[in-house]
Amino acid sequence: MRQRGRVTLLVLWLLVLAGLGWMVSQRLKVSTDLRSFMPAPTTPDQRLLMAQVGDGAGSRLLLLAISGQPDAKLAALSQGLVAALKKDPRYSQVLNGGFDLGALDPKLLPYRYLLSPTLDTQPIDEAYLADQLQQRLDDLSSPGASLLKDLLPRDPTLEVLKLAERWTPPRSPELREGVWFSPQHEALLVVQTAAAGFDPDAQAKAIGGIEQAFHALPGSAGAHLDLSGPGYFSMVIGAQTQHQAEWIGRISTVGFIALLLLAYRSVSSLLLGALPIASAALAGIAALTLAFPEVHGITLAFGFTLLGVAQEYPIRVLSHRRAGEDAVQSVRALWPLLLTAIASACIAYLAFYASGVSGLKQLAVFTIVGLLVAGFSTRYLLPHLLPRKVRDVADLPWLVRARDLVDRLPRPRWIPLVVALAIVLMLAFAPGPFWQNNLAALTPLPQDMLLHDARLREALGAPDVRYLLVLQAPTEQGVLALSEALQPKVDALVAAHAVDGLELPSRYLPSVALQQSRQQKLPDAEALKKSLGDALQGLPFQPNLFQPFLDDVATARRLPPLTPTLYAASPLGQRLASMLTQRDGHWLGLGSISGLHDVAAVQALGDNSAGTVRLLDLKAASESLVVDYRTRILQALLAATVLLIATISFALRSVRRAWHVLAPMTLATFLVLAVERVAGIEISLFHLVALILAGGLGLHYALFFERDTGDPAEQRRTLHATGVCVLSALLVFGMLAWATIPVLRAIGLTVSLGVAFHFCLSILMAPHASED
Repeated sequence: MRQRGRVTLLVLWLLVLAGLGWMVSQRLKVSTDLRSFMPAPTTPDQRLLMAQVGDGAGSRLLLLAISGQPDAKLAALSQGLVAALKKDPRYSQVLNGGFDLGALDPKLLPYRYLLSPTLDTQPIDEAYLADQLQQRLDDLSSPGASLLKDLLPRDPTLEVLKLAERWTPPRSPELREGVWFSPQHEALLVVQTAAAGFDPDAQAKAIGGIEQAFHALPGSAGAHLDLSGPGYFSMVIGAQTQHQAEWIGRISTVGFIALLLLAYRSVSSLLLGALPIASAALAGIAALTLAFPEVHGITLAFGFTLLGVAQEYPIRVLSHRRAGEDAVQSVRALWPLLLTAIASACIAYLAFYASGVSGLKQLAVFTIVGLLVAGFSTRYLLPHLLPRKVRDVADLPWLVRARDLVDRLPRPRWIPLVVALAIVLMLAFAPGPFWQNNLAALTPLPQDMLLHDARLREALGAPDVRYLLVLQAPTEQGVLALSEALQPKVDALVAAHAVDGLELPSRYLPSVALQQSRQQKLPDAEALKKSLGDALQGLPFQPNLFQPFLDDVATARRLPPLTPTLYAASPLGQRLASMLTQRDGHWLGLGSISGLHDVAAVQALGDNSAGTVRLLDLKAASESLVVDYRTRILQALLAATVLLIATISFALRSVRRAWHVLAPMTLATFLVLAVERVAGIEISLFHLVALILAGGLGLHYALFFERDTGDPAEQRRTLHATGVCVLSALLVFGMLAWATIPVLRAIGLTVSLGVAFHFCLSILMAPHASED
């Protein structure tokens, strides 16, 4: 192609890339909901797990501790922070132990007689009212009189305070200066975010809002704010992962560029060789924006990693160029084998799509489209742009010696048997379990952070994040009635110290039947007025002071029972909404547990309940979900393996040649597993993803080493191209292997071992030139 045509092609190619970039910028919506990378739950417990991890109250709790100042100042900061956060829609509940009449909507205040258990044992008669009024008289002479002044006319029996005490967490911290304090003199708060726990970005914004509100408070300069909880942990892990990935990426990029410059001594070839990779990335993302409404951030991160296979395509072209030969002719000779490699890699990545998991489907679309675009642009566009004058790498003296050394290596037929036997022995004697089912182990937190969280949970009596008591009934009223029936048994467990606290839904809202029973026990207006008048005899209260009380009782007698729907608008209604959920054609009530000491005793609550009461272990449910996830991936990989064998055999037209390609790839894959298991590494889902990537790279090595053109110079070019590919992969993934984040380390170590084993076995199991 003439110079003008080459310039035109380059400009058009860059314009297409710019167009794709603009399209991506307009259409790309990045999601951070981690549930996209989890399989569809199949059991009721798994479905409940996914709901709780995403939207459950436990996953949205943030624990706060303010320290560094005297108690009075810390209490003031605590109250100021509560006041600021309650105005912010990002937080559904903010608690610090202080009494807040606003927790119950003023319109709902008459309902206090239907919500409070007072009427279950005590009628509102003259004797009761006289006793309560005498207590209020005593209270008015106490230091807390200011709290009662506004409440007394409307609620002389203090039903609101009784409800506030009832709704206080079962095991509350010490109350000082009107707010919660820890034994370490920290002011404690509990904040529940409106955002789902599975939304790291929203959790990060909520945490940022808390920190901003705290630092805006007067006197906060000398105080220190500590946070803990699932949302804070996800933010910390995300920041650590991003930091390590960025510095590893920068070092790897510089090293990769230096390697290519050293290998090809051409800046223009390096820049032009990047075009197919850029095209692959943009085309893959553009395909995602067309096929899916949102693209997960993990898809992009892993997708760029898996596209590492595509960097081999331009490297092959650059290494296989002959002096004096047009690049188009060089690529034409390579294309059949390169096409086989592309098709094989796409088949391997098709396993992700067959897994049925939304996030993995996105990953499959991204990588397959990217590989196809990289491959075909390398074949039909890149050769027309490469410089005509090129140095033939086959003439490099060191490469001649290296190829001679490779050709002299012994290749006994028993090598596969020895490797297979070593694999079996290592797997048989490997320590510990084979699979890693604990997701928490993949993103471990520093020990001091875990201890700090445990201490705050102990001080606050925060709910256990592992266990839930699940109540099941056909209707929500059935759940509330079941909760009421279970309450005496729960109280007995608390008294026996089997559990510190167990909050049931009926704690916040009694059933309609119980509300109606209490409503019928309320005296009529005349009877109440007479009882109140008699009770006031001899007391210094003004005669009409308690008219609001009489009005509220009269209103309560004719109110419709309070339902979760009517209750939903209040802060406590939002708490109740997190404890009542409709799923699979029935209603579930979720009891939150604090300080579980005797699992068997709590499990016994479900005895003889016909499955309507059960203790749910969220950790066990998550592990079963991981097992299902892995099973799907392995089944998809098995199907992809069958297709891969058929594709390679068909492309090479020889079972023997297919053996020389597939055998080293298979043995190297299992050898990686065996070595990691002997080292005590439990295999996770991320190891499987990395094995697929390493297998795609190894397939290329085996395909090109098996190829014999009868030309020693071409064999040297093959060794040069493969060597550059191996070194570049080891450079990038070897850096990841040194990361402290387990996910990054798992990918880096697995791919690095895979690249080394694939390279060595592809050479040792390739046929000698003389054999062909």
